[in-house]
Amino acid sequence: MLANTMAFENTAEDLADLTDAEILGRSQREPALFAILVRRYEAPLLRRARTILADPEEAKEAVQDAFTKMYLYADRYAPQEGASFSSWAYTILNRVAYTRYQARKKRQEHRTLLEPEHYESLRDSSAEFLEELSIRNEVLAALAKVPETAARLLRLQFIEGKSQEEIATLEHLSVPAVKTRVHRAKKLFKQAYDEQHHA
Repeated sequence: MLANTMAFENTAEDLADLTDAEILGRSQREPALFAILVRRYEAPLLRRARTILADPEEAKEAVQDAFTKMYLYADRYAPQEGASFSSWAYTILNRVAYTRYQARKKRQEHRTLLEPEHYESLRDSSAEFLEELSIRNEVLAALAKVPETAARLLRLQFIEGKSQEEIATLEHLSVPAVKTRVHRAKKLFKQAYDEQHHA
């Protein structure tokens, strides 16, 4: 994929020590450096795309499209507390993959259903304010105002697309406990988001 077609020259500097944000910024002046980000994130993003699209070729195309958007819109990325490059990358990948999924669903004669846990990443009637979660700075800024524990749960479910069962395992909680905490986290996020827009 992209990592196999992009190359960069060795320098005296140890590029492996650069943060994702530093590499993204420098890639605007040195495009070949973007290959480092591809190598760091290609495998996990591909796994995520496959869970959404269930088609290896479509998943590869979705990841390529997502990397292209990351490069083209690199100037829109602004590092903030509680909003890492990986969260931004997963947000873009999720949107690209779901757009492909919806387009494919329209082409098919019979509807292809997503697994139940994936609906949590699509539409949640109790949290419509999260449906348009995107790379916009005001959303990331609101997320940064939420307590770290709540913000982490929101990032895991709505940005990285993990199921509540996966979150329960990662956080050493029961699934009911995760559901309760995510519900509270949504309220905190909405409050921070609303206060930000009424300030």
